[in-house]
Amino acid sequence: MDLFKVLGSGARFNKKRFTDDISLFEPSNKLRKTNDTSDTQMDIMQEINFFHNSKSAIDETLGVIKDKKITKDVEKDQEGEESINCYNDENEDEDDPAEEEPLVKDLNSMDDVKSFRKRHRIHIYGTDIPNPFSSFDDLGSKYNFQPYICKNLKNSAYEKPTPIQMQAIPIMIHGRDLMAMAPTGSGKTLAYIIPMLHDLKGPEKIGYRALIISPTRELAQQIYREFKKMAVGKKFKVCMLTKATAATQAQTPHLREKFDILISTPLRLVHAIQQDIIELKNVRHLILDEADKLLELGFLEQTDEIFAACSNVKLQKALFSATFPSSVETLANDFMKDPIRVVIGLKNAATETIKQKLLYVGQEEGKLIAVRQLIQEGFKPPVLIFVQSIERAKELFHELIYDGINVDVIHSERTKAQRDSIILNLKQGKIWVLIATELMARGMDFKGVNLVINYDFPQSVQSYIHRIGRTGRAGRSGEAVTYYTKDDAPYLKSVVNVMKESGCEVPDWMLQLKNPSRESKKRLQIIEASKKRKARKLAIASDKNEDINKGDTIYGDKKEKKDKSKGDNNSKYESKSLLSNKKTKQNNRKKKIN
Repeated sequence: MDLFKVLGSGARFNKKRFTDDISLFEPSNKLRKTNDTSDTQMDIMQEINFFHNSKSAIDETLGVIKDKKITKDVEKDQEGEESINCYNDENEDEDDPAEEEPLVKDLNSMDDVKSFRKRHRIHIYGTDIPNPFSSFDDLGSKYNFQPYICKNLKNSAYEKPTPIQMQAIPIMIHGRDLMAMAPTGSGKTLAYIIPMLHDLKGPEKIGYRALIISPTRELAQQIYREFKKMAVGKKFKVCMLTKATAATQAQTPHLREKFDILISTPLRLVHAIQQDIIELKNVRHLILDEADKLLELGFLEQTDEIFAACSNVKLQKALFSATFPSSVETLANDFMKDPIRVVIGLKNAATETIKQKLLYVGQEEGKLIAVRQLIQEGFKPPVLIFVQSIERAKELFHELIYDGINVDVIHSERTKAQRDSIILNLKQGKIWVLIATELMARGMDFKGVNLVINYDFPQSVQSYIHRIGRTGRAGRSGEAVTYYTKDDAPYLKSVVNVMKESGCEVPDWMLQLKNPSRESKKRLQIIEASKKRKARKLAIASDKNEDINKGDTIYGDKKEKKDKSKGDNNSKYESKSLLSNKKTKQNNRKKKIN
């Protein structure tokens, strides 16, 4: 007989006969307190402790040790007996989340740190990199964060840090320059707000000490709201630079010293610097949100001027984005001091919570048919539709406004009040479909967006990732559909690569496509530019037609008036001639009589 096998199968008792014995395996509050029972209990424990490992074995069996899981299986057999099996489930211990994610204080060896980073897909590049942390509770215990920050995190329902927050926050606390690349909706904004508030400690009336630059006003407003939410409990003065705030600070220079944090778009800030409205000499933290956009040619000159104005020797620079082209990384290394680069997941990849799909629509006219078909089949609002230009946005808006859905359009030509109203209406569910240009593709957090449609094919991988990143945020699921025509087919592979890296199903024939060359990418830009010109011509033509129609009506009215006046004048002339004829006849009669 195999003794270990018998012991492993569990002890069998007759329920009626061994009632007292069964009660020994019940929870401690149900144990009998009689001396006889306690003596019996000790005898049984000593017999079970055949390995002679003293008290620990007895305690584990009784369930006194809480860290170990002890389960009780009760199986009724045909003879009316019960089988009670007490054991430690080692497999369940392995699946325990607490065991999976050790705290920072437990990451004593490099192997532990490497394992932790691998589990969370954290890739780091640089020297002397601080260890990550696994819980917001560690902010207070390990990094001595002030209680108000931890309290605000709990009040905002932030229960667990995201991978970018786990690694970026310790790096910024240590004052290192940082290049952080993480998927859209992964909590990048919070990753720089928390360490910044920790380092600033409290309000000081010495002027701006932190500066955040964003490419759009809408994103700047979103960052401003997040700062105000995290700074509750401290009287930090946060300023979002607008035309009104710039004018106020120009008129009352002493107000500048009251602010601690400045959030702005590049052009607005450059104008303020040039007019000596803003001073940035005390800035210790400079953040570029959507850094790859801010380091493109369109923004580069303005960004360079802002860097020059930040003259503090202890300036810390941090770049955050979902995408970093190699050209931007090379440029960033020129002005950053020994930076640490953090990449979450795969480089230039979309989040895995987005279901991505490509839809062939034939020719350009097929896009509108596909959108109308989607509307007829039914959809779950809100939906974002991205187009390539303002003219295309207006054109699509005029087509969809007559289809009986709540649709609106947002672009840079809309006024500040109109754009604010549109975003508010979208969040409140008053707008079902929002047509947008690249303006809305960067950083905007619309938690309820269920579907993103790329009406016009994106011109780059970065554009595609940022567009579809408006859905599937913070772990929620979303869907993205990209329309492509016959002309767009050669450029599919760049999008297909992103889909494959994100875990989406892609047909085999798409995987066999060739990667687009630089010349073909330039050709795509030319095609999109021609679409813009066509849309612009149509817009101008429609405006001209309206003007011509107006002119015709005006001209017609004037002509009628002119004809009437001519008629009146002719009648006058006719009446005058008749009178003159009458007079001549009368004179002739008088002559004859004479």
